[in-house]
Amino acid sequence: MLAVDLAGDAVRAKNGAMVAYDGQMAFKKMTGGGEGLRGMVTRRLTGEQMAVMEVKGQGTCYFADRATEINLVRLQGEKLFVEASNLLCTDAALRTGTTFTGLGGASQGTGLFTTTVEGHGQAALTSDGPAVVLRVTPQDPLHVDPGAYIAHTGQLKRHLQSGVNFRTFLGEGSGEAFQLRFEGEGLVYVQPSERTTAGGEV
Repeated sequence: MLAVDLAGDAVRAKNGAMVAYDGQMAFKKMTGGGEGLRGMVTRRLTGEQMAVMEVKGQGTCYFADRATEINLVRLQGEKLFVEASNLLCTDAALRTGTTFTGLGGASQGTGLFTTTVEGHGQAALTSDGPAVVLRVTPQDPLHVDPGAYIAHTGQLKRHLQSGVNFRTFLGEGSGEAFQLRFEGEGLVYVQPSERTTAGGEV
């Protein structure tokens, strides 16, 4: 559970994630996937919809989502790429949007687009079990099961590659039909569980 202390400021959270609050709070329903005219057009073109609410007031508000683990990520001007289903709450000062991910998103069953969060502030991400943060460097690329991927930051290139080869057919491979390959410099957030992907639960 995430406890957020408010002193007249605001946060944005997944619609329905509020479980309790004390003090004086005002709730306003919003639509995620971007703000303003550009955000509205992006949502219509991409279909990236995320029901969010703005919470503003004085007191403490508590958020949770199906008893999943909560991981706080502090952004200092950089951009966070995150699956919409894993984004619980953000500071109101952070900007949200959508970006094209290609087949990497489709392999996870979440579509061709993913949510972006950028600016200065904190974002709360959910994970099925405690998330692990893995560093990627130019010398050490990272391969991730699409069903375990949550988010990433930094200057990373993401590619979807097939894990099917001759060894897989012999039963000696990783058992994963597809993998996400990250190259560059940055951090990748991975959960110790696998969501259902387009190819089934892998």
